[in-house]
Amino acid sequence: MTIETKFDSNYRKVLVAARRARQLQNGSRALIASHSTKACRIAQEEVDAGKIAYVKTETEVHKPLVEGPAVPILLS
Repeated sequence: MTIETKFDSNYRKVLVAARRARQLQNGSRALIASHSTKACRIAQEEVDAGKIAYVKTETEVHKPLVEGPAVPILLS
């Protein structure tokens, strides 16, 4: 498990900002001064300023074994 401050993808950056925005909506104090009052924008500014880090676990991704066709067929 490592603490990361750089983002390996924009998707992870958005996820971290969304989680931080939820914390701000639930009463956490902002880590930076912002002109905005919106939690989402404040969270984005905190991430861009490098004030937010995330924990990355070292788990392997295992694909499930699928028997038969790879795409499920829905019958109506």
